[in-house]
Amino acid sequence: QVQLVESGGGSVQSGGSLRLSCAASGYTGSRSCMAWFRQAPGKEREGVAGIDSDGNPVYLDSVKGRFTISQDNAKNTVYLQMNNLTPEDTAMYYCAKSTYDYCSGDLREYNYWGQGTQVTVSS
Repeated sequence: QVQLVESGGGSVQSGGSLRLSCAASGYTGSRSCMAWFRQAPGKEREGVAGIDSDGNPVYLDSVKGRFTISQDNAKNTVYLQMNNLTPEDTAMYYCAKSTYDYCSGDLREYNYWGQGTQVTVSS
């Protein structure tokens, strides 16, 4: 059983930056996409960024150029560097591990989820 724990969320002003971390424990030997999803109040959960075991990233169009996903395999940790944040980025951010070694925005393909870390961006 894989456990994912997010950290790094907080409150920042528009234009600010945050770096989220997702630490994985348990069985993490399988190659798979690790991704970040977010869910704002009243909205559905959406994929923000993902990275496969070879380090290939994919991003939601609205965060392209502002967010960077990376991983440290030795530490079993994935990161999300978020720059130039806007109030529209306010959401609960979740780390997720896919059953496949490719990244998609389909929630059904992710079998492990963290509890989430809150990101709040004020104007």
